[in-house]
Amino acid sequence: MIAGIPMSIQILPEEVASQIAAGEVVERPSSVVKELVENSIDAGASDIRVEVREGGKGSIRVVDDGSGVPADQVELAFERHSTSKLRSSDDLERITTLGFRGEALAAIAAVSRLTFTTRSAAEPAGTVLRLEGGKVIRSEETGRPPGTTVEVEDLFFNLPARRKFLRTERTERRHIDSWLTSYAMAYPGLRLTLYHDGEMAFQSPGSGHLRDVLVAVYGLEVGGALLEIVPDEAQAMDGARVAGFVSPPSLHRANRSYITLFVNGRWVRDTRLTYAVIQAYHTLLPGGRYPLAVVLVSLPAAGVDVNVHPAKAEIRFKDGDAVFRAVQRAARATLLARSPVPMATHLPSAWPGQATTWAGQRREQLVAAGAAWTDRLPALDHGQPDLPPPADARARPLPPLRVVGQLGATYIVAEGPEGMYLVDQHAAHERVLFERMLADRVKAEVASQALLEAKTLDLPPESAGLLEENLQALLALGFDLEPFGRGTLLVRALPALVAEEDPRQVLEDAAAALAVDDRPLGERVEETVARQVCKRAAVKAGKVLSHEEMRELIAQLERCTSPRTCPHGRPTMIHLSVDQLARQFGREGP
Repeated sequence: MIAGIPMSIQILPEEVASQIAAGEVVERPSSVVKELVENSIDAGASDIRVEVREGGKGSIRVVDDGSGVPADQVELAFERHSTSKLRSSDDLERITTLGFRGEALAAIAAVSRLTFTTRSAAEPAGTVLRLEGGKVIRSEETGRPPGTTVEVEDLFFNLPARRKFLRTERTERRHIDSWLTSYAMAYPGLRLTLYHDGEMAFQSPGSGHLRDVLVAVYGLEVGGALLEIVPDEAQAMDGARVAGFVSPPSLHRANRSYITLFVNGRWVRDTRLTYAVIQAYHTLLPGGRYPLAVVLVSLPAAGVDVNVHPAKAEIRFKDGDAVFRAVQRAARATLLARSPVPMATHLPSAWPGQATTWAGQRREQLVAAGAAWTDRLPALDHGQPDLPPPADARARPLPPLRVVGQLGATYIVAEGPEGMYLVDQHAAHERVLFERMLADRVKAEVASQALLEAKTLDLPPESAGLLEENLQALLALGFDLEPFGRGTLLVRALPALVAEEDPRQVLEDAAAALAVDDRPLGERVEETVARQVCKRAAVKAGKVLSHEEMRELIAQLERCTSPRTCPHGRPTMIHLSVDQLARQFGREGP
């Protein structure tokens, strides 16, 4: 209805219907790469080459050595709902291929200029088919080896609004990298090669060994440290077989994005299975940290429904509880049986002068280390300027608090006019550091500390790409980074708050923060990274503080604009009122 005038119902033109359908399958250039690579895998390819220009906005070319398409079926392959993988609705109950809907080629052709060149091994010559906006422009015979080449140019040329909303070239490249590396993990016997603008960005070894792929994706240090899940056929539950790799408890990340799941060779998003992996690390990881894992679940085709969404990333299990248990138990058993004993021959470097082992008198070491550690506490250094007072002193966010002591080397016990307060020292320090860092950023005064020697770090392509995208924002926070080619960064300086930390961990934390695309409207990239930097820099639970340090931390927290939560939203304190305490001690009434 337009301006109150009813409109008659009519059938959409085929061209419009095709573009709407394409929108469900082709969201961005990485969607094209995903669908074409899946077709190549289904065609039995052992070598797949992906060439991308301008982040996929210019062109995407996928070359494989698969079975090819017979000449008399080439045009049919671009009709909607044409597929060689299903014959009846019964087949939907037993899907064993990555593709099955018969929509991908038609959807991609509908929104691009596409050239399809293929040859079946049983035929002497191949076929080249040219389409624009889904319409066949020309078809002719050609010579080529068996296999298929698909070249997609000018994606969304006929949907300018969709093309306008594509992200930067670097962002689109990063999404493509993520898909390709995922398929390399799922199919370690495949040789997958990716080129961006003529330069090789990634190549899987094709050796058939998943660890070799993990080393290619994450580097030798991380790939070599992962623990292999050895499938236990005797304990497989209801036919669910679990394989893959999980990180030892000493290797963790700042978010869940490093947990990669495959079911019957298909990359999937599944909240429950992700939680099953996390649950396997119960009591083994620090709060707010997550494992790195690649988990491959195999089960009978009838036990999983992949016909949920056109993107085919969401699935349903016939018995989700059994699959959850299988994943959780396999990961947990691997951790308990294979995790190495962490190297802990010295106290952390944050406690200078201490060289004794952790074995034995840990509590005494904590107390003895307290005085030496005082000078290294970043925001409690007496040389640091105080936070500015709240704009309206009458609206003081907290009442004045008097420090009483410390509980469990984690909580500060304080007294106020309204009762007792338990302050989480880590959360409180995070809030103090965060507000100071943002205030310094506004004044362009964020303290930066140069490394004694610039360090060259190799990071996963996705992490390096995120950092390179946001170099200016990172510079404003005290980072000095320079891209050094193919996932390598040259690190010259870090924010002073984390100058003593491992640069690799600091950068991985920053990349993980940037990868979580859930920033509130209006929040700057700098704030997202600052939260993560301050989390790493803040005083940790288990640190013994002197009375003076506790008083100073509370004083700084009182000056914060939002002192009741840390930058991540966790409470900094809990309050027990005088009335509550009286009730607990039975002191109610006259």
